[in-house]
Amino acid sequence: MARAKYQVLVIPYKKSGNDTLYCVFKRSDMDECWQFIAGGGEDEDKTPLVSAQREAFEEAGISSQMHFTELETKCSIATECFKNARTIWGEDCLVIPEYCFAVEMQSEDISISHEHGCFEWVGYSTAKERLKYDSNRVALWELDNKIRLGIIN
Repeated sequence: MARAKYQVLVIPYKKSGNDTLYCVFKRSDMDECWQFIAGGGEDEDKTPLVSAQREAFEEAGISSQMHFTELETKCSIATECFKNARTIWGEDCLVIPEYCFAVEMQSEDISISHEHGCFEWVGYSTAKERLKYDSNRVALWELDNKIRLGIIN
């Protein structure tokens, strides 16, 4: 599969009484790097949503049948973060967009891939503290507020 010129971010969340828990993942290839599910689109994926569903399944065993919600948060990622980016997308491609999604889980069952050493279900404050990347924190803030405001049930 060829790498598409965008990135996706997926935030698994679960309601627990009056609280909301978010699943954060510790990368196995980077010391103390906590993030949500992140991955690249593939040219074969018809939309960023399809990419998000594929990445969620590959990295955490989350079924594409779960309810995914696209968030408004969109970030730009420097292509220097990706191996061989200039070869894949050309010398003039300096940034790619990151599309953000939330997926509501009915249980805490996650099956992580080799990309992650572990995962934890945590509240908003803990997730915000642990996350390494600003794009993850912005998407978390949007999702948490939409849940609290009843915009996302």
